[in-house]
Amino acid sequence: MSVNFIGYIGFNNGSETQAAVRDRGLDKDYVEAAAKAQEEGGFDRVLIPFGSNSPESQIVAAHAAAITTKLGFLVAHRPGFTAPTVAARQLATLDQLSGGRVAVHIITGGADDEMARDGDTGTHKAERYVRTDEYLTILRQEWTAAQPFDHSGRFYEIRQGFSAIKPDNLPVFFGGSSDEAIEVSGKHADVYALWGETIEGVRDTVRRVRASAARYGKRPGFSLSLRPVIADTEEAAWKKADEIVEQVRANREAAGLPTSGHRPPNAGSLRLLETASATRRDTRLWTGVAQLTGAAGNSTGLVGTPEQVAEGMLDYWDIGIDHFLIRGFDPLGDAIDYGRELIPLVRRKVADRERLSLALAG
Repeated sequence: MSVNFIGYIGFNNGSETQAAVRDRGLDKDYVEAAAKAQEEGGFDRVLIPFGSNSPESQIVAAHAAAITTKLGFLVAHRPGFTAPTVAARQLATLDQLSGGRVAVHIITGGADDEMARDGDTGTHKAERYVRTDEYLTILRQEWTAAQPFDHSGRFYEIRQGFSAIKPDNLPVFFGGSSDEAIEVSGKHADVYALWGETIEGVRDTVRRVRASAARYGKRPGFSLSLRPVIADTEEAAWKKADEIVEQVRANREAAGLPTSGHRPPNAGSLRLLETASATRRDTRLWTGVAQLTGAAGNSTGLVGTPEQVAEGMLDYWDIGIDHFLIRGFDPLGDAIDYGRELIPLVRRKVADRERLSLALAG
């Protein structure tokens, strides 16, 4: 089983520790520098995020694709706001113009207040997964149908839908921990994405998704999101992690945001919050930022030397994780460090494991 690395291009060089920098909504220089650094650093793809108040992910991906040659793009996309036939053609066009370097990460949306900002006030969470299921069914038809097709469903009515442009290979990433999400993932996901939980928690989710996917004759890959904190010594790495926690705390307090007691609305964050019941889990899983933010999004990491963090990642690889989405709290600087110190190390360790496995099998 190979290993793939997914980086991250936000819209500026800001993070939870650099609140002031985030005031710039779109920093073109940062986007270009981050794309080039992660291509040079050996990342396979970079995630371009989606938000109800952020720049448009496909347009940012198109610009980054134009200034790179090998780097792939994982474009976050939310169903329900663009007709699925139009979205299919947009993504296929981007895939063709980039030379087949595009994947899409489907974000169904769990927070009612964020959905309302884009005018979606008439659906609840379970309905949104039903809509996503139908949306992805139409998306796939647009990408594969050799003849015009009709579709009559709960949310969409298509008459003689057909796209003249098809992607060469456009993987669908999907996440979500609710029962509805697992069902849709099993049916549609090429890669299932989850956040950094304990080894046991990740193993359980992998089992659930595989069982769902087996009903459709599918065997998806799995992507784990982490915020690695690396340093020359383990002591220095944990000191760095503690400093990140204190900076996040100070920024949230200055902004009037809670640092405890916040209950997230989606099942994935609730699971992550359970993981964050202690600051350190397993050998080196770190949940300090997740505790402060109510496990809002990708907020757990592995802490240690590059060698130790690489070994921690291999523990997840052993249970089926073949993609790692890694980003730091100093987005550009950490991406450069990961490309230099972490990614080559993990790739070597995976290659060593595979050679050993082949030798034992032979």
